[in-house]
Order: sequence, then structure tokens, then C-alpha cells
Amino acid sequence: MWKDFKAFLGRGNVLDLAIGVILGAAFGKIVTTFTEGIIMPIVGLVTGGTDFKSKFINLSSVPLPMKDGVVDFEAVKKAGLPVIQYGQLVSDILNFVIVGFVMFLLAKWAMSYFAKLAAATPPPPTETLLTEIRDLLKVKK
Repeated sequence: MWKDFKAFLGRGNVLDLAIGVILGAAFGKIVTTFTEGIIMPIVGLVTGGTDFKSKFINLSSVPLPMKDGVVDFEAVKKAGLPVIQYGQLVSDILNFVIVGFVMFLLAKWAMSYFAKLAAATPPPPTETLLTEIRDLLKVKK
């Protein structure tokens, strides 16, 4: 059983997947920082200084806990108060769109790179020989 497990881990697919997941998590943090630190302030500037993270709908009748003049969403969650944070949703949607677009660009680049690589690589000798044999057989018929 140990031998099978080592063989499983040694396969390229498992290692590639692990590397992809780790890189994806790191990339997600970069995109989140990019969105929150660059994109959302620009969106806020265009919309007249709107901070989307602070946009919400209070569904409770009690005032929400504040911290430094801003709603403390951690305290809101601890208190179990019903609040719809639609600003956070807008921010998360932008994160998703940016990640999706960058992944699309990376996939498109990779596909074109591999297509060029495949076109530049000559076929193996066996394929060349088989092609020549096929062509000779067609001529004989």
C-alpha cells in the first residue's frame, strides 16, 4: 500500500495540481489587494467618493455598533444582526471578474505558445516514415 501511495504522489498530475492550487491561492491574494487597493478607490472616485465596502442595508431596528465612525461589521456579525452587505458583493464580483479575465489571458497565451511550439517541432521519424509509406501505398492503388 505504501508503494502505491508513493507512486500516486510521484505522478506529475498530483504535483502539478498541488502547485496550481498554491499558486492560485497566492494569485487570489494579489488580485484581492489589487482590487481593494487600486480598483475600488478608482471606482469610489468615479462614483463621488463612495466606499463600497461600507455600503449595506440594515434589516434590524437597532442601531449598528460603530468603531471610529464606521460600522463595525465584526461586531455586527457577533451580535447576529441582519445586515445585507451589498458593497462587499460588488467588491467580490470585481475580484472574480479580474481573476477570470487574467486567467483567460494566461490560458490564451499558453494555448498560442504551445501551438507555436508544436508547429516548430518536426514530427518524429516514425511519423515521417509512416506518412511516406501511406503515400506510396496510395500511388500503388
